[in-house]
Amino acid sequence: MPVMLAISIVIGILIGTFYANHFSGNRLNIINSGSNRLNNLLHIIDDQYVDKVNLDSLVEKAIPQILAELDPHSVYMSASDVQATNDDLKGSFSGVGIEFVIREDTIHVQAVIKNGPAERAGLLAGDKIVTIDDSTFVGKQVTNQEAMRRLKGPKDTKVNIGVMRYGQKGIKQFTVTRGEIPQRSITSTYMVDDNTGYIRIKNFGETTYGELLVSLATLSQEGFDNLIIDLRDNTGGYLDRAIQISNEFLPKNKLIVYTQGRKSPRQEYRSDGHGSYQQIPLIVLINEGSASAAEIFAGAMQDNDRATIIGRRSFGKGLVQQQIEFNDHSLIRLTIARYYTPSGRCIQKPYEAGHDQDYELDLITRYEHGEFFSQDSIKHTGPAYHTGIGREVFGGGGITPDIFVPEDTVDMTSYYKQAAMSGLILQFAFAYTDNNRQKLSEFKDLKKLSDYLNKQNMVEKFAVYGDSHGLKRRNLLIQKSHRLLERYINSRIIYNMLDENSWHQYINQDDPVMLKALQIFSEGASFPKRPEAQEETEAKQQKVAWAGKKGYDYQPLHYRATIVVRA
Repeated sequence: MPVMLAISIVIGILIGTFYANHFSGNRLNIINSGSNRLNNLLHIIDDQYVDKVNLDSLVEKAIPQILAELDPHSVYMSASDVQATNDDLKGSFSGVGIEFVIREDTIHVQAVIKNGPAERAGLLAGDKIVTIDDSTFVGKQVTNQEAMRRLKGPKDTKVNIGVMRYGQKGIKQFTVTRGEIPQRSITSTYMVDDNTGYIRIKNFGETTYGELLVSLATLSQEGFDNLIIDLRDNTGGYLDRAIQISNEFLPKNKLIVYTQGRKSPRQEYRSDGHGSYQQIPLIVLINEGSASAAEIFAGAMQDNDRATIIGRRSFGKGLVQQQIEFNDHSLIRLTIARYYTPSGRCIQKPYEAGHDQDYELDLITRYEHGEFFSQDSIKHTGPAYHTGIGREVFGGGGITPDIFVPEDTVDMTSYYKQAAMSGLILQFAFAYTDNNRQKLSEFKDLKKLSDYLNKQNMVEKFAVYGDSHGLKRRNLLIQKSHRLLERYINSRIIYNMLDENSWHQYINQDDPVMLKALQIFSEGASFPKRPEAQEETEAKQQKVAWAGKKGYDYQPLHYRATIVVRA
């Protein structure tokens, strides 16, 4: 036995030496599988590369590239990105409670959230934050990301903030105790007229369904008979919230959506019949910025013939992601299935694996092909499907609205485009608000503030401001775009002084999509009709011009999205 044991040990050493020498070269004699090759590649780099390599950093850069070869929505998220994304959807975050913008390398407090930590500490709208925790915070280091990192933090922790206040000398110091700050996903609820309620849903987060019920109750008290749900630029969110909201408007046992994938069996989601608003006339507004959960809701309403969809074709995101978390709280979102609307169509637009840039440029391609201006330019890549009453709908690229409203370019000029895209209008509006805050604060409602601003010759003031900031004055172009400029400038001042609800009311006044929705309600045509009945209606409409069409003047709302950051 001792001799045999000694021989076995010697043989083991010889075999080990052979394989060690065999694997130490440039040839890897291993099982030819992807996972083994990746693991061994990392070991080789760590063992033999000429310089020291941070493997964690290398892996973090490699994972997104691997996922990009699958589809545009399978992604890797670092722990910090996960936190920021969750804050947007969970309904609250821990911070100081301010809305701010960065101007000239300085944080400007645009609004102080009511009853929040900053308000209790004494901060005011218009304050300029110059120090955080006794360290100067101005200059190139001031970015949205860095500002949020310093101002946000665990609940009940303290942060010292130094501000410069208009009309006062020196730096005023405040100690703010961080707290929970609400994140509302419904940003506007109001009565458009005596009969029509309006609800604007920004995304589908944890609190969206509860917020919707509150909004509906508010509108009920004001006696609404019709409802507009605005999902324009709604990038989506949680599937279950879209299902809950769909359930409020559908009769029992209507299919809302189903999912299916290679390893994911078909799963259906149906209405339970307990919704309180199954009969109310409903119109849903969408555009190219409406995606994911927003498309699920719009598709459920369209395929069940429950609502009229108005606007432009939606984004086309119909892939289902599952979150898989790593030990460091980073995660991947891996596509495991596809969404299908009740008629059976998948709304995911075409993509080519590994070509994310082409996918992201799709909206620009649509614009260049004229889709924003003509319904005939919409290219349907999927087959035709049919709703419950036989209306034709299409898959393979978003939700095509029942009624298309083009983006009008009336009064659009190169001067206006440069003023808007350069950010000068936003800068001017904030500077004007800051310098006239005391006077503007006298106007507590939208109409009074709007009437006041209309008398202030804001376009001329902006033209002077723009000329001094590199935007050459062009009188003829300014005259042509005068109303566009005035409404954009006024809308931002209204946002600065009042709130987002007032802002939406203001920009919706002449919005052609809103005007079309009100027209449909006035005609009693919000519930879709069978194809033959629709043909009869359209034939009658061709003989009668819409009374509101004369003098129709659209203001392109390229400034719809806000750029304010919360912390």
